[in-house]
Amino acid sequence: MPAAAEWSFKGEVLKRVLTLLIALLLTGAAAAPANAQTYPNRPIRIIIPFGPGGLADITMRLLGQKLTERIGQQVVVENRPGAGGIVAATAVAKSPPDGYTLFVLSSGIALSKWLIKDMPFDVATAFTPISTVAYFDLLIVAKADSPLHNVKDMLAEARKDPAKFNIATISPGSTQNVTAELIKSATGIPMTVVTYRNTPDVLTSLLRGDTAVAVDSFTALKSAINGGQIKAIAATGETRSPMQPNVPTLKEGGVNAEVVGWNSLVAPAKTPKEVVNYLNSNIRAIVASDDFKKRILDLGSEAKASTPEELGNRLNADIKMWGDVIKKAGIQPH
Repeated sequence: MPAAAEWSFKGEVLKRVLTLLIALLLTGAAAAPANAQTYPNRPIRIIIPFGPGGLADITMRLLGQKLTERIGQQVVVENRPGAGGIVAATAVAKSPPDGYTLFVLSSGIALSKWLIKDMPFDVATAFTPISTVAYFDLLIVAKADSPLHNVKDMLAEARKDPAKFNIATISPGSTQNVTAELIKSATGIPMTVVTYRNTPDVLTSLLRGDTAVAVDSFTALKSAINGGQIKAIAATGETRSPMQPNVPTLKEGGVNAEVVGWNSLVAPAKTPKEVVNYLNSNIRAIVASDDFKKRILDLGSEAKASTPEELGNRLNADIKMWGDVIKKAGIQPH
């Protein structure tokens, strides 16, 4: 074959190879968005590490309903209480990172790093942040006919016999539970913190006199407060709650403790960015809606979404903050 013809032949082959490679690259590039656009094509599960009836449960069921309406796929909410949420969190962390299994990460889980000796995962790296959903204060409540009317009464009664003065909360490691431990440490009174699976069990213990006071969210306690079964004697926020303006804060009662909790949605680590962004944009739209904000406010919480990065920063900041608080308080991991 003459040299010129050989070069022409080689050039034609090279041209065809390059054309084929470009076609393959373009096909791959087009396939990525197409695959992303198929999400979601089956039901999405939101795993809540607490029992039904509590703040996270009510908030996330409302969010799940709104999300179902927006994306056209069923969003199923599952309660998996117990072990401070660690078992549920571990199960989600090990789930496929495809956006079909989400987890309700609360401020309480940020405490687990400092409260549990053998954590099966690192909360800071096991999940991909999606968005915060709501912020909330907690209330310290007593039975309606209790002689305890304020923080001063509570502390005076606790000092009489600390071992028999019981504080009820939901599961170990929850924000409610560690708040009770923080009160115990901040006051120097060795009260007994008793944990229950869910808010209804907490209320049952309070109403039958098994516990003197309880710590939980206004959302979870609203019905019992409005029904006259229990009364709020203190709130944990920096300022008084707009839903309970007559209830003083712990600091007003002389206890140097302050807790603001939050709930958020996360996915297993390595969930694709486009899936996270899809969920984030829909959640932000829901949380920003007047209807959702009003319903969350009626529950005693503040609806507030975030970017994934903001949630990640908040989580890391809380891990550090609670680590300092817990170490200072002398609370030992178990």
